[in-house]
Amino acid sequence: MNTKNLFIKTYGCQMNVYDSDRMADVLADRGYQQTDDMSTADMILINTCHIREKASEKLFSELGRIKPLKENRAEDKDPLIIAIAGCVAQAEGEEIKRRSPIVDIVFGPQTYHRLPEMLERAERAALKKGNPRKSRKGVFDLEFPTESKFDFLPETKKKQGASSFVSIQEGCDKFCTFCCVPYTRGAELSRPAADIIAETQNLTNLDAREIILLGQNVNAYHGKGLNGNEWNLTDLIRGVAKLPQVERIRYTTSHPRDMTDDLLVLHGSEPKLMPYLHLPVQSGSDRILQTMNRKHTAKHYLSIIETLKKHRPDIALSSDFIVGFPGETDADFRATMELVEAVGYAQAYSFTYSVRPGTPGALMDDQIPEEVKSERLYELQTLLKAQQLRHNKSMIGRTLPILIEKPGREAGQMIGRTPYNQSVYFDYPSNSLGQTVDVAITDAGLNSLAGHYAADLGKETPIAC
Repeated sequence: MNTKNLFIKTYGCQMNVYDSDRMADVLADRGYQQTDDMSTADMILINTCHIREKASEKLFSELGRIKPLKENRAEDKDPLIIAIAGCVAQAEGEEIKRRSPIVDIVFGPQTYHRLPEMLERAERAALKKGNPRKSRKGVFDLEFPTESKFDFLPETKKKQGASSFVSIQEGCDKFCTFCCVPYTRGAELSRPAADIIAETQNLTNLDAREIILLGQNVNAYHGKGLNGNEWNLTDLIRGVAKLPQVERIRYTTSHPRDMTDDLLVLHGSEPKLMPYLHLPVQSGSDRILQTMNRKHTAKHYLSIIETLKKHRPDIALSSDFIVGFPGETDADFRATMELVEAVGYAQAYSFTYSVRPGTPGALMDDQIPEEVKSERLYELQTLLKAQQLRHNKSMIGRTLPILIEKPGREAGQMIGRTPYNQSVYFDYPSNSLGQTVDVAITDAGLNSLAGHYAADLGKETPIAC
C-alpha cells in the first residue's frame, strides 16, 4: 500500500477533536499518514462546527485558500482529495456542493466509519478523463444510519497523550432553542460500557493516565452495562475507575437536568474523579431559560452546585453563558450576573447569541442589538475573569499533584495539569510525560499557574485529589 499524506483541520468542540482523531485512525488503514503541512497533502479533511456564528462562511473562505492546491494537482495521476466533515457538512451539504465544486466528499458526524468506501468512490471519480470539474459530482453521505459508527471504527494505535478523550454518548434530545446539535448530530445514543472500557484500556496501554468521558449530554448516558443491565454515568465512572492504569477521570459536557443524586455523591466518594465540573447554565434568568427550552430554573441549578460543594467542598466549577438571547432584558441580564456572583466560577465560556439557521431561536422576535449584546458580554466576562484569576491565585502556596502533559518552551520546563484542570508550568529534571508529580505553586495568572517540583523545595504534603 502506497503511503499518502493526510491534512486535517478541526473546528469546534472536543467531540470534533475526538472525531478527527478517529477519522485519522480509519484513514490510516487506507495508507494515509497525518501531516502538518497542507501543501504536501494528498487528502485535505476539514471537520466543521456549526455552533458559532458565520461557521459556513469560515469554511468557504478556507476552501478558497485550498483551491489553488487543488487546481495545481488537477492533472496528476493522484489528484488532491478534498473532504468536508462535521456539522456544517450535515446542515449545509447542498450549499457546499453548489458553491464549491472542488470538494470531493461531504459527510456528517454519524457516517465517518464509511470513509474508506467514500474515499474509494471519490478517487475513482477524480481519475475520470476529461475536465475534472465537469466529470465529478462528488460523494455525499448525510444520512443518520441505523448502525452505530462506533461498531466499525478500528482500534486506536497512536498515542493520544497523557490525557485522552473517550466518546461515550453523542447526539441530543434536549432541543434548546439556540442549538443546532439535535439536527446535525441526531438523537442521543449511548455506547455499551464494554466498548468504552475496552477503548479506555487500549488508551492506557498507549500511556494515557487521565480519561475524559465525552458526550453532547454526557450525564444522560444510559448504556448497556457489563452485567447486561443498564448503566448510568455513575456506574460507568465506577467501571472505568477499576482500571488500575487510570489515575484521573473527568466528564464533559453535562446538562443540569441529568445531574442525578448518585452522580453528585460520587464526586465526594470516588478519588479518581477530579474536583472539576463543567456544567453549562446559559442564563440566570428563569424567563430566558424557559425561552431557551432548558427545562431547569436558576434555583435548581444553584441547588445542584450547593449539593456538589457539600460532597466535594473544593470542587472547581465551569459553565457556558449566552448573552443577548432574544427578548433578554436588563433585568434578565442582571439575574445572570447575580448567579455568577453566587456560584464563583473557576472558568467559564461566554458568548453573544448568534442566530443558527434552522433553530427556533432564529425565528424569535425581539432580537437584541449587537451593541447591547457586546456591552453585556464585556461586563460578564470582566466578572468571570476576575473570578478565574482569584481561583488561580488561591493555589499559590499549595502543593498539588500535577499530571505531566508535554514539554514547555524552555529547556527543563514541563507543562502539566492540576486536579482542578489548570495548566501549570514548572521545572522538572526529566521528560516524564504521563507521570504525576508534586508541584509547589508559586505564581498564578489568568490562564495558567507556575511552580517548582516539590522535591526542590523540601517536599510538602499534597492535597487530596
